[in-house]
Amino acid sequence: MTLAFNPNQELASIVARFATGDGEHRTPIEGLNLYRQSAVTVWQHGAYRPCYAVVVQGRKSLTVGTDTYHYGVGEYILTALDLPVSTQVTNVRSDTPYLCFGMALDSERLKELLSRVNIPRQALTAEPMRGLAVNAASPELLDASLRLLRLLDRPEDIPAMAPLIEQEILYRLLTGPNGPRLLQVAMAESQSNRVARAVAWIRGNFAYPLRIEDLAERVGMSVSSLHHHFKAVTAMSPMQYQKQLRLHEARRLMIVEQLDVGSAGHRVGYQSPSQFSREYSRLYGLPPLKDVEAMRSAVAAE
Repeated sequence: MTLAFNPNQELASIVARFATGDGEHRTPIEGLNLYRQSAVTVWQHGAYRPCYAVVVQGRKSLTVGTDTYHYGVGEYILTALDLPVSTQVTNVRSDTPYLCFGMALDSERLKELLSRVNIPRQALTAEPMRGLAVNAASPELLDASLRLLRLLDRPEDIPAMAPLIEQEILYRLLTGPNGPRLLQVAMAESQSNRVARAVAWIRGNFAYPLRIEDLAERVGMSVSSLHHHFKAVTAMSPMQYQKQLRLHEARRLMIVEQLDVGSAGHRVGYQSPSQFSREYSRLYGLPPLKDVEAMRSAVAAE
């Protein structure tokens, strides 16, 4: 498929009109969010849920575990499962801000679509793939994405049309270069699906001690298999994954809920204040109190 026009320009125009200030903007279409950032940012730490996101202006860098990705206009990032990440917006100015839209991936819709279409299942027997990847968006994918965003100007059409277009986007993702990633996570008999279940359990219980033997038994894997496949999919070990979740949540508690350092560390599962401070400094570059003070000063200066 060849488009007779540049869809990125219209996509950028729509995102800019509906995302008028920096930050994340929800839309009337469930699961569709818009993003705008007018200046280069420092590395920011957070978590990506399963989603499909397209950059329509500017560039961004992302680190997950030991991997770093760089992506820009016309490229999309596909996240197949929950992952702690660090991101940085690059190469933008106030008159040409970073613009992006993201569509959450619904596992139930994905499974329902798989029950109706014939997608090759060879990926299930292959070695597990990273749960995140960057690719150039195909004309078909950009066309469907543009039709989805155009619905923001026709809100009365959203209930009828949005689910159909979202299904088309899912189909394009499944039949595109990253289809095997989604397929591995979606299919119950795959090792990647077992890793996704382990990820979900850690996310829901990260404040508690993690015993790898218990987690492996919970998801039906041996300890060695869990370690191997978990790192293959997430680029980190289960313990490293838990540590990043704990530290991200502790930072949020101190900045948003204004907990003191000791209370935040204890809330996320640290029994030793010195260990909490040491691991926090290693991830964020500053001890907890200095980091939070720097973040608050930056917000006050805006």
